[in-house]
Amino acid sequence: MQRPRTARHRETPTARDFAAAFDALKEIGDGCPPPVEFARRAVALLPRLVTSEITTLSICDLATGRRRVVSSPQHAISADALGAFDRHFFAHPLVHYHATHHAGGAHRITDSMSDREFRATPLFADYYMKIGLDHSLALPLHVDGDLLVSFVFNRAKRNFDDRERDLLERLRPQLANLFRASVALAQMRSSASGAIAPAPRLVEDRLGQLTPREREVLGWVTAGKTNAQIGTILGASPRTVAKHLERVYEKLGVESRMAAVMRASTPAPKPPAVTRGA
Repeated sequence: MQRPRTARHRETPTARDFAAAFDALKEIGDGCPPPVEFARRAVALLPRLVTSEITTLSICDLATGRRRVVSSPQHAISADALGAFDRHFFAHPLVHYHATHHAGGAHRITDSMSDREFRATPLFADYYMKIGLDHSLALPLHVDGDLLVSFVFNRAKRNFDDRERDLLERLRPQLANLFRASVALAQMRSSASGAIAPAPRLVEDRLGQLTPREREVLGWVTAGKTNAQIGTILGASPRTVAKHLERVYEKLGVESRMAAVMRASTPAPKPPAVTRGA
């Protein structure tokens, strides 16, 4: 008599998976890199663990509904695609889930809705279908009332399975700690160089194009304040603070808070010494 088939056990990460993960963590965090370098390393190395056609560090401003991303050069997302994403920002299943579940971990779009439901959304038609992607998984590093920072993995045709999601979730505390250490060290370097103060002083020759209010906002960002906290300090709304930051990003040629902090805290190069003849 043939034995009945038993349910297939759910796949879990293997010892080989964890060995590769520890190697990736070592490379990502080696030397405690500044935030932008941390992001660049991670989006290059994490797809070795979980296959992803486009991997980004996504910085979502929950107050304004705008997203900025750090991705590998070969996977840069066009301005048109970024605009399409922002048009559907608050309807995005991953943004909505992590904005309302601060303790939520690695999460796939299909953990919130069926694949058929997702494909029927304007978000899929306007963004995912146009860039040739079908599935997405987000791994949050930081979330509060103003900001959601996540690694986002995207690919076509094949969804992320439970093993991949669980492996990334196991790595989440370590990646979040590396991220926090990177940002904290950047802020400490800024403080040591005099960039953080009640009225923060910034590097003149790099930031002279900013208005006094934009300098003030950037200084408080460098001090680690959220948009809401900066608004309280300056007597402005979080939305007004966000608008100031948008102009700061444009003038500095950066795309995120982290990059702006690094630009503000990096001293200008010293002029070469003049050697007098005998």
